[in-house]
Amino acid sequence: MHYDTTFREQDLIPFLTIILSTFYFSIYWFIFASEKIKQRFYNKYTGDEGTIRHVLFTKYAGFIIMGILPAITFLILNPKYSLSNYGISFSKGTNLVTLNWCLALCIPIIVMNWFVARRSNNFSKYPQIRAKTWDKNLIFRYSLAWCVYLFGYEFLFRGILLIPLANSIGVWNAIGINIALYSATHIPKGIDETIGAAVLGLVLCLITMQTGTIWVAFFVHVALALSNSLVALKFHPEFKIVDKRTI
Repeated sequence: MHYDTTFREQDLIPFLTIILSTFYFSIYWFIFASEKIKQRFYNKYTGDEGTIRHVLFTKYAGFIIMGILPAITFLILNPKYSLSNYGISFSKGTNLVTLNWCLALCIPIIVMNWFVARRSNNFSKYPQIRAKTWDKNLIFRYSLAWCVYLFGYEFLFRGILLIPLANSIGVWNAIGINIALYSATHIPKGIDETIGAAVLGLVLCLITMQTGTIWVAFFVHVALALSNSLVALKFHPEFKIVDKRTI
């Protein structure tokens, strides 16, 4: 069978979108999973400070690598698109829809995690900072880092890797590619998170298409990550929350 391998102008955006999104996520993943980088923090800092600084570093690195750098790259390569075209916008026509979706999804997620996140098999992964002692300041720093990281993450997956593809190759083709890559990034976290990512990915892609923004995906992901981590922290048998003034 003969295939036409001619590279046409209309192929450029979908090609670059898939390749560069994969490239930026891969860079982040190798930094996140690097034992050498992790060990540098553990060797340089004593006690809990090593794990604190390592996790915060990976979160902010994720924001830069999956948020800032792709934004700069695609604004240069595709000047017809602004940040609002990638889902960072507020649309008067969809603000109420966005709010309703956030409430409809975030509240059940938080309630679900109140029961699910306290299971012992979750304690080995969350919270990602493995500090034995936590105070309000550390909880705030950890939560803020999650929010910043997830903004970059959702900008890459639900902004850059979805909206331009939907405009180029059709909505369902774009969603199929998005779900495949999004769920694949969760494979190292086990089958439960991989399957969950596929289902959640479909829902968030459809909502992003409906609203034209990434805000529902962002807030839902924040609710999922923070409720999971903070509930796990509360019930973790080896970690404790203290008042810094009493230390």
